Amino acid sequence: MKKAEVYILSGFLGSGKTTLLKRLLQDERSAGRKVAVMMNELGKVSIDSDSINDDVALKELLGGCICCSISDKLEAQLQGLLMDVVPDVIYIETTGAAHPVEVLDAILSPLFADKLVIKGIITTVDGTRWKNRKTLSPQLQQLILEQVRHADFIIINKMNDLKEMEQGSITFEIQSINPKARCLLTNYSQISIAQLRNLSVSFEKESVHLDLNLSTFVYQFKKAINHMSFEEFLKELPDTIYRIKGYVKFDYSEQPFLFQFSYGMPLYMKEDMNMPLNLVFIGENIDWNVMQEKLANLEKKDKN
Repeated sequence: MKKAEVYILSGFLGSGKTTLLKRLLQDERSAGRKVAVMMNELGKVSIDSDSINDDVALKELLGGCICCSISDKLEAQLQGLLMDVVPDVIYIETTGAAHPVEVLDAILSPLFADKLVIKGIITTVDGTRWKNRKTLSPQLQQLILEQVRHADFIIINKMNDLKEMEQGSITFEIQSINPKARCLLTNYSQISIAQLRNLSVSFEKESVHLDLNLSTFVYQFKKAINHMSFEEFLKELPDTIYRIKGYVKFDYSEQPFLFQFSYGMPLYMKEDMNMPLNLVFIGENIDWNVMQEKLANLEKKDKN
């Protein structure tokens, strides 16, 4: 089954995301791949969509952030893209206020998560803003730190505006927050696109990347499982499992439950129709092979 690659472009306002997107689209055009773009703006009017050519399928999500107020809109738009356009690759340009974990959570619907390969979170950083970040509010400072901490690839822009010593200091600070990400200093997001193509935060048996910060995993149950055994499984989860969502069927019920797990809290909602029994996980430094084994064991257990 063909899967669409997904790249998430993260970073604060004015840090170079749209410039990077233009360069990525140019590269895709040369490669002849079918491309879709989702642009998210907090305002009611799109600012950057003029930079996208007509040959690219564009969906705009306006008036809210995809990781909170309009995540249901995102799900519908993504499903539409996968069915109508069948793209090879989807680029999602987030608002400057988006948190990477929440964005991943919004994108990975259990209805189609198995049709996506999340290639990576690319965060652009404005070097001058980073240098002066202590002048920002505590919330914005924290957001910029989180965008850096969860990135797989970090592009630090506006190097021409910084002295050599400042460049060294910024690189040291960012790499100490996220030593696993590739970190490049540049101007106008001028980087080698080939380096970005080697990213992958989705768990695939053929290429397991355990050195990545955030990673994702989709498991599909083939049958109903025991509820108590599932609760035991949840209790043993590491703290670095940030989100689980999907559908799970228990051996006492005809219909599945919509299941959500966040900050250690499970939530079940009874469905009135059969849904694909996919569970989507988002975590950090998780051995997904071990997780897959534990989930498979739940299906092997006899009903109580």
